[in-house]
Amino acid sequence: MTAHQLPKTRAGAPRAFFGRRAGKTLHGGQKALVEELLPQVEIRLAGALDPASLFPGAERIVVEIGYGGGEHLARKAAEEPGTGFIGCEVFTGGIGKMVQAIAAGGLDNVLLYTDDALKLLLALPRASLDAVYLLYPDPWPKTRHHKRRFVSPTTLAELARVLRPGGRFYFATDIEDYADWTLAHILRTPSFRFAPEAPGGWHEPYPGWQPTRYERKARREGRLTSFYFAFVRT
Repeated sequence: MTAHQLPKTRAGAPRAFFGRRAGKTLHGGQKALVEELLPQVEIRLAGALDPASLFPGAERIVVEIGYGGGEHLARKAAEEPGTGFIGCEVFTGGIGKMVQAIAAGGLDNVLLYTDDALKLLLALPRASLDAVYLLYPDPWPKTRHHKRRFVSPTTLAELARVLRPGGRFYFATDIEDYADWTLAHILRTPSFRFAPEAPGGWHEPYPGWQPTRYERKARREGRLTSFYFAFVRT
């Protein structure tokens, strides 16, 4: 694979949804691998982006926003070799882990975007994605920081634009306040439908789900309940 040079996104994009960028320092071997492999799998925006051109012949195109340590993204990419995956993460520790997973698993159906995910969404064409995952995002619990939560009218409008009809937006959190926040925003967005099969069914993990590192940590810290939402693009 070669680096993908793409057109600049529209001007006036809202502020970033992360507070810091660098994260943990990479150790020697990991740093060397990232320096060698990341340029081959990194998406660099410079205008409009057609994801179908990045994954010729792919049956589906899926984006994961804030993949953290990459456990979910790497597993899904291995399970679905016919799907093209774009992983969005800004923190060097997570990027390093995902690059390692790509190398170890020989995953040739994953590309990485290392800037604000909203910039990527703004560059995508209408109805170009089959699914978007946002799993355990930073809840920004302080009221003054709520503006940094990824779920907002702006991002939901962009998700609705880039998801095909019938596509799904998956959102998981262990923070009830963020779950309520997300549902409130979704219910004000007619482009999405929330139709759980049974009351409380949103506490059941997605089919084939395996807990992420963050989720296991939450359980150890006593946060025993999670919300697994699936919103359908109408």
